[in-house]
Formats: sequence, structure tokens, C-alpha cells
Amino acid sequence: MQQQYPPQGTPQASTGLPQVKGPEMNDRDRLNDVLSTVKNLTVGYNIGTNEASNDRLYQTQMNILTNLHNCQRDLFNMMHSKGWYKTEPVAMQQVTTTFQQFSNYSTQFPY
Repeated sequence: MQQQYPPQGTPQASTGLPQVKGPEMNDRDRLNDVLSTVKNLTVGYNIGTNEASNDRLYQTQMNILTNLHNCQRDLFNMMHSKGWYKTEPVAMQQVTTTFQQFSNYSTQFPY
């Protein structure tokens, strides 16, 4: 069964229901899709770079990986500035506590 979306401009504020988005992609959807794709590419290039047995191949993949990480950061910053990628602010005390917790794990490392 196909879901019916209200026509554009339907006043839903009066009903108290949230605005339902139609099936079409908007700019936020497109950027989110590109961001997800770039994140997945970095995972693949990370593995490929780590396993490169040739120095020239390693350098080429490392350059691509660096460019992908820079692209990901630019996309994140753009989406964040538009309010499309929200992050929760955290109190400095919570950062310090978490840092101390994970710093204590370093004693378990073999080196």
C-alpha cells in the first residue's frame, strides 16, 4: 500500500501533527546522501591504504583518503551551519570525566 502524503501547503499546524515530508529529495537529503557516501568511501580507502604493498599505490591512496576526509569535513560543516546536522553541546566536566576514564585504559596497552 502506498503511503499518501498531504499536498504541499497543507496547514498541519492547526492539527498539531508534524509536517510530513513527501518522497522527493531536497537539498538536505542530497547532502546527507553524499556525506554518507563519502564516509563509506573513507572506510574502504582506509583499508586499502593500510594494505597497500607498493609505496606509490600507498601514496596515491593516502592522497585520495586525505581529500575524502577534507570533503567529509566540508560537508559536515555546511550541513551543521544550516542546522541539518545537529550536535549536542556537552559540559566540560563531562569531557574531562570521559577523557580520564579512557586515559586509564592506556595502562592495558602492551606497549
